[in-house]
Amino acid sequence: MRWQSCRAAYINMTLGFRVSSQKINLALSGITKVYPGVVALEDVSLAICGGEIVGLIGENGAGKSTLMKVLGGTISPNGGAIRIDNETMGALTPREATDLGIAFVHQELNTFSNLDVAGNILLGREPRKGALGSLDRKAMLREVQPILELLGTRFGAEDSAADLSLADQQLMEIAKALSMKARLVIFDEPTSSLTLSETERLLDVMKQLRADGVAVLFISHRLGEITDVADRVVVLRDGQNAGELSRREATKDRMVELMIGRNIGRDESRGFGSRGEAILELRSVRTSAHPSAIVDLTIHKGEILGLAGLVGAGRSELARVIFGVDARQGGEISVDGLALTANSVAAAIAAGICLVPENRKEEGLVIDFTVLDNISLPNLGRLRRGWLVDRVAERSLGLTSQDKLAIKTPTLDTAVVSLSGGNQQKVVLAKWLAMEPSVIIMDEPTRGIDVGAKGEVYALMRALADSGVGILMISSDMEEVIGVSDRVAVMSAGRVTGILPAEDLTEENVLRLAVE
Repeated sequence: MRWQSCRAAYINMTLGFRVSSQKINLALSGITKVYPGVVALEDVSLAICGGEIVGLIGENGAGKSTLMKVLGGTISPNGGAIRIDNETMGALTPREATDLGIAFVHQELNTFSNLDVAGNILLGREPRKGALGSLDRKAMLREVQPILELLGTRFGAEDSAADLSLADQQLMEIAKALSMKARLVIFDEPTSSLTLSETERLLDVMKQLRADGVAVLFISHRLGEITDVADRVVVLRDGQNAGELSRREATKDRMVELMIGRNIGRDESRGFGSRGEAILELRSVRTSAHPSAIVDLTIHKGEILGLAGLVGAGRSELARVIFGVDARQGGEISVDGLALTANSVAAAIAAGICLVPENRKEEGLVIDFTVLDNISLPNLGRLRRGWLVDRVAERSLGLTSQDKLAIKTPTLDTAVVSLSGGNQQKVVLAKWLAMEPSVIIMDEPTRGIDVGAKGEVYALMRALADSGVGILMISSDMEEVIGVSDRVAVMSAGRVTGILPAEDLTEENVLRLAVE
């Protein structure tokens, strides 16, 4: 208790100079936004005041992002009104939103790798000195470092942004929002790349912002986090208000019911298949991230093996070595009893291994290409007729994949960048499933996708396992790891510290192995 009191006092001291003394009173009423052929928002209303945390939930495509763009001033609504304090207006500009004290922590990172952390956080707001207005580096560091200490980051204000992991970049985005004199902070999936301890720190910061009179709008697909901190929950569905729940009413079942009209229970997302013989074997494998640690691991046909651990444990690095992206530093990998001698992506694919990466937009998709282009790209060898691609066979493959994975897209010729996160993930899966792989490595397979799409991904994973495919699933979502995996291997500092069978899968057991 004494430590918590000291921490609360430190947070108050650190945030105090950044928080406006005037509480915000904001109400959106009747907001409507129509794009050609699509009604993104229809008569949506939402209110929030200083000193409260409101959870905003809904499936991908429910209208949350569009509503946030209205609040941020990047798009103008076709109808409705925005009232902030005592002023009513039809739309905001980005400058007006910032001047009114609205700050965003976006899920999509906007990192400038050529700058250090302080430069990213204070970009456009750097303190200046002298007649020439040169950057005051000391003042920048004095302002940024306390925020980083508040968040408990592993990096400092002078560290290069290019060296930060995805999780650290997310924390830097949070620090950027906290550096503004904010009256309303909007968190859009801020924990999607964070560990359990980092998430707990962030939720503590949200609670302290509330105590200091700041309004917090928290968007998350992790409903447990919503119930932990939200005073109220607003639910959107198909661009409309689906309902509002008080803290007492906001159970997971009730939230899911309002979001998608059905409850995704344990039986729907998990059902253990029978394990067959070994399909992927790792013996004394070493990675460049942890060259002194060796990994021995076996995945069987028909099983989902979860791979858990804290950020920095070496899970993604191991996946990249198996798939041939990074050089193997030692050891042996075999698929279906045959040694994988070549260390390349081509050799891994030829052996029947595919990788669904954590960062699907940068590593899993050609984001500006169409859905059909992305599905056919790794399959061009099969679709080629002489020097040309057989367009009839290509479209047939695309239609089959779209139907099999229920990809929601206007047409196969739609740019994949315009799809929701869940449907983008399905496109990544579709391009590999067309190659009929033996082993699928899925790195954070449901990061940034809604609860309905998660259920579809889980069902697809189980169907693949039931068909004999071996699946290695890397996830930082403890509920996902425990609820979906047949077994869980836990990593720490580049090595496997233990493997838990289904009957021993508890959060305590996983965390105990993760900190060894």
